[in-house]
Amino acid sequence: MGREQPIFTTRAHVFQIDPSTKKNWVPASKQAVTVSYFYDVTRNSYRIISVDGAKVIINSTITPNMTFTKTSQKFGQWADSRANTVFGLGFSSEQQLTKFAEKFQEVREAARLARDKSQEKIETSSNHSQESGCETPSSTQASSVNGTDDEKASHASPADTHLKSENDKLKIALTQSAANVKKWEIELQTLRESNARLTTALQESAASVEQWKRQFSICRDENDRLRSKIEELEEQCGEINREKEKNTQLKRRIEELESEVREKEMELKDLRKQSEIIPQLMSECEYVSEKLEAAERDNQNLEDKVRSLKTDIEESKYRQRHLKGELKSFLEVLDGKIDDLHDFRRGLSKLGTDN
Repeated sequence: MGREQPIFTTRAHVFQIDPSTKKNWVPASKQAVTVSYFYDVTRNSYRIISVDGAKVIINSTITPNMTFTKTSQKFGQWADSRANTVFGLGFSSEQQLTKFAEKFQEVREAARLARDKSQEKIETSSNHSQESGCETPSSTQASSVNGTDDEKASHASPADTHLKSENDKLKIALTQSAANVKKWEIELQTLRESNARLTTALQESAASVEQWKRQFSICRDENDRLRSKIEELEEQCGEINREKEKNTQLKRRIEELESEVREKEMELKDLRKQSEIIPQLMSECEYVSEKLEAAERDNQNLEDKVRSLKTDIEESKYRQRHLKGELKSFLEVLDGKIDDLHDFRRGLSKLGTDN
């Protein structure tokens, strides 16, 4: 990796398709790991590499035939026919997935351009080799014609000269046919290489088709799973809404309790202030208690006096009733005496009148 340079780096959870079922995903890392694009300057190629500790979990060379597919908002995958597997990446956000997919498209386009340039170089080199093969025999033939053969032809007879010219023409035709054979061999080799590349591309296309079929089946299963997951999430959302309502009620109840606690704290402060004057109140209470005891003693004495006064009153009432009776009898006697005096006066008056 000394000749390779990282051009893009992100973090994601790495998965690989289950080789037995070709449907389920198998986690290749227990947690999110670093996933990087590397550019090989020497080979003019691109690779996706990810290492978990000392284990290489992704080593995928990007070819123009590869395609990165987004299967959800945070999950994408691509098939690697050389590794005979499908890699999947789970990102923490849709933005990271979008950046990775855009970089994959750029790298794939760069790989396609690099492949086209390499093919042009191969065709150019093959054309140069063919032209050099055609020019070399003609120059050799020209030197042979212009060299010692001309000197010999100047001393030969006209028939020998004609034979020599015919022989030279045959040599030139033979040389040209050999060059044409070599050119045809090169073209045949080029066609074989092109055929091999086309065969490989066809095989890769067939593999890609199969891979796409598997991916479609995987996506369909993933879609069904996501639908069920969405239904579960909707149910959970309903429960969450109910929990939110309960939380709102609990918050209101907590606020009420907090206000009550504040009121109790105010009352407690008042009680603490009042508790500071309790000793004074206790001393006052003791003083009042002493006065109350003295008042109770005075009250007891007063009650005794009242009872004695009641007794005296009863006795006085009795004496009063007795005196009333005696007074009544005295008045009766007095009335009798007064009547007697009236009679006596009338008698005296009558006696005076008679006298």
